[in-house]
Amino acid sequence: MTTEHVLDLTRHSIRVMILLSAPLLGFGLVVGVMTNVFQAVTQITETTLSVVPKILAMLLAFVIFAPWMLDLILDFTTQLYDGIPGIIR
Repeated sequence: MTTEHVLDLTRHSIRVMILLSAPLLGFGLVVGVMTNVFQAVTQITETTLSVVPKILAMLLAFVIFAPWMLDLILDFTTQLYDGIPGIIR
């Protein structure tokens, strides 16, 4: 296993990790900003008002993007398992 192979595997792993987390974090970010603007305008300082919508938005994003995320992680895992003979040599 060469240094280049390790770096390529690391790059690919980080790319998959970012792609898997992006939809959830994106939905959470958008809803969080909207909730914070609403709280600033109405001057409501309720903690649950900022947490619950983010959790629900991230759950919705997971339901929407779950098939794509599953395909992505399955492809990555299959590539890892297929590459094991090359790593051993």
